[in-house]
Amino acid sequence: MKTIGLLGGMSWESTATYYRYINEAVRTQLGGLASAKILLNSLDFSQIVGFQQRGQWPQAGALLADAAKGLQQAGADCILICTNTMHLVADQVATGARQIPLIDIITETAARLSADGHKNVLLLATKYTMEHGFYHQRMAGLGIDIKVPAVADRQALQRIIFDELCCGQICPDSRKEIIRMVQDAQQAGADAVILGCTEIQLLVSTDELPLPGYDSTQIHADAAVSFALPHITSKLPSLPEAKHPI
Repeated sequence: MKTIGLLGGMSWESTATYYRYINEAVRTQLGGLASAKILLNSLDFSQIVGFQQRGQWPQAGALLADAAKGLQQAGADCILICTNTMHLVADQVATGARQIPLIDIITETAARLSADGHKNVLLLATKYTMEHGFYHQRMAGLGIDIKVPAVADRQALQRIIFDELCCGQICPDSRKEIIRMVQDAQQAGADAVILGCTEIQLLVSTDELPLPGYDSTQIHADAAVSFALPHITSKLPSLPEAKHPI
């Protein structure tokens, strides 16, 4: 089994989900008391958020690249950035740990969408991911047209993610808002939706959505386990959906 290196803490709520998804998949594949070999570098999210708010992406990238290099030196065989937004600096991170591969959440999610034939896809994420353009450009290069909610809904999503989900708060009204955003996109012609923030899956499951939903965290974790267990050729099973408070 290869060792998975996680750049986490952004937020730790979502990193805990990565840890669970990866270990559940390894146990399912290997049976018994098997668990994943993981190295975790959990960063101070408040520092990362400060860089995001000030638009200091190179500085944030340098911090993550240094953390990735540390994971490489500690024995990780691959790197995962446990957040969609910070894939904006994925090239810097890959350079920091140049001797091992970076498993990219956008690439893995796009591959799953393409395999299922989806071309017009709603992205639900932080305002940085929805508005900066890096996600759209990467997906467009793979033949997928990304749509985002209206401005007011993007602002609402930012609040839900940072003020609620990153703080461990699950609000039923916010779940209803997200489902309504997906319904609006469906009426506008979207054929699928990406849960493109690693915290959103804490609030709403793909089964609750009126469009085919793609949990980027689950897809990313699956890719990590496939890398760590290259001798396992069977398809990774879907994990049970989390139970959301009402």
